Amino acid sequence: MNWETVIGLEVHVQLATKTKIFSAASTAFGAAPNTQACEIDLAMPGTLPVVNKQAIDYAVMFGLAIDAEIGKTSVFERKNYFYPDLPKGYQTTQLEKPIVGPGIVEIQLGNGDTKSIRIHHAHLEEDAGKSLHEGNFRSGVSGIDLNRAGTPLIEIVSEPDMRNAEDAVAFAKKLHSIVTSLGICDGEMSQGSMRFDVNISVRPQGETKLGTRTETKNLNSFKFMEDAIHLEVARQIDLLEDGGEIIQETRLYNGDTKVARSMRSKEEANDYRYFPCPDLLPVVISDEHVEKLRKNLPELPDARQQRFMDEYDLSQYDANVLSADASMGSYFEQATKHSGNAKLTANWVAGELSARLNAETISLDQSPVTAEQLAGLIIRIADNTISGKMAKQVFEGIWNGEGDADQIIEKRGLKQVSDSGALEAMVDEVLANNQAMVDDYMNTDPDKRKKKLGGFMGQIMKASKGQANPQQVSQILAQKLAKML
Repeated sequence: MNWETVIGLEVHVQLATKTKIFSAASTAFGAAPNTQACEIDLAMPGTLPVVNKQAIDYAVMFGLAIDAEIGKTSVFERKNYFYPDLPKGYQTTQLEKPIVGPGIVEIQLGNGDTKSIRIHHAHLEEDAGKSLHEGNFRSGVSGIDLNRAGTPLIEIVSEPDMRNAEDAVAFAKKLHSIVTSLGICDGEMSQGSMRFDVNISVRPQGETKLGTRTETKNLNSFKFMEDAIHLEVARQIDLLEDGGEIIQETRLYNGDTKVARSMRSKEEANDYRYFPCPDLLPVVISDEHVEKLRKNLPELPDARQQRFMDEYDLSQYDANVLSADASMGSYFEQATKHSGNAKLTANWVAGELSARLNAETISLDQSPVTAEQLAGLIIRIADNTISGKMAKQVFEGIWNGEGDADQIIEKRGLKQVSDSGALEAMVDEVLANNQAMVDDYMNTDPDKRKKKLGGFMGQIMKASKGQANPQQVSQILAQKLAKML
């Protein structure tokens, strides 16, 4: 049987406010456990919450960015459940009247096609604390860190519009791009700033009724989400084809072991006994305030992509890669300003630099190579001072703190030989010393001679210690061999 996958996402986005959603406690990451949870976060008797206005504004900014309906009157409710890292016994959230209503997010797929993913709504809520299962705890004992309790979140709920892992990852990346471009979230997924709950079901191809879904919770990387989706889809199809049935449940996925397991049966809304929070008045937002926020929105990813294509003549692919991350887009523009070569700069930022950042698992703002230093390297590639191969050595030197491009080129003796007279002499010497290769070239079918040039090029580059300009060498070599025919 052919199966269709149906996927919807619930994305928890920590808002980049300095204080929590209902208290003045700090939201800074990395503090010692339980040093940033105040009496209000713990719902101590006699305390009352006060809404963080910045969190309200950030939620509205997100709604405007996806062209969503803005809830001019939104209401906070209590979601009641017991868990050790939820000290109040309830989570203050929104259900019936969320701050952001229906909207649309456009995603770009690998083949260049675009697809619209509908947003059902996005609501404000407070984060829970964190259970700690490692460290100095006895076997079977967990620790509780309440620093995160009360951190403001928006939970973005999509419609079930995705049909495979590629759709889901593209959607998650686009949301990451939007919230970081807006400046409402730092996007540090390793720190829990964005977490994904993935709802997955399968159904026979052509069926319109949705199948029973499962929810895999708290995925904090695009790769983990992709792997978890593939694993769960395969599990559901195998189970159905063996005559079994899918149980609606919440599941967990371990990205390190690549193993998923059932956590608990899936609850429905009425299991949480929602009711309006008696300590918080409805939030009323004026049209004037919404328009003020709209006018001050920063450049969004789609607009930045189009501008990069128009202003720098970049391909759609390059513009998409560089515009997805606001900091990378800024880095690219700064480097291009100094190098004067947008295309070559785009290649190095999206290629060598990004690959090295990923390999070292560090963010762009931690890069040891500044935009000005990369521009200096690109200038030396463009003026043929160094070849592309040499450039990688120079980049390595800059990364390791050996100085800028000119200093490393001088110190390592990497200057490319572009003098035509010197290059002709090198080519003549290699041809004279490799008569067998020359004879083989002459006796080869004309249509296949091009493949033989690599052997000559290798000898010439070896003779020049890799410093000969390969483009010039290739031209000189072709001319001299043509004269021998």
